Amino acid sequence: MSAQQDARVRVSRVPGKPVRRGEDGAIAIELWLSRGGVFDSDVALHLTPAEAEVLHAQLCYALEDETVALIVPEAELPDCRKGVSARRRL
Repeated sequence: MSAQQDARVRVSRVPGKPVRRGEDGAIAIELWLSRGGVFDSDVALHLTPAEAEVLHAQLCYALEDETVALIVPEAELPDCRKGVSARRRL
């Protein structure tokens, strides 16, 4: 493994930790930071409600493709995504 690969930083969600709203109203997403495959630290991504809403909309759009229907039946999709796949096929 090269030194460049060892220096890679990976960010991932902390399994089992829900997204939460702080006392200041910010949305916090708990993340793990690892370098070269070794755990480094916990961090939290803090978003304003407006930033969280934009991220939510972007994730809904990015998730809305044909493969999502294979994972989650349309009847079980969150309300914000129901019917989107039908509209996109028109």
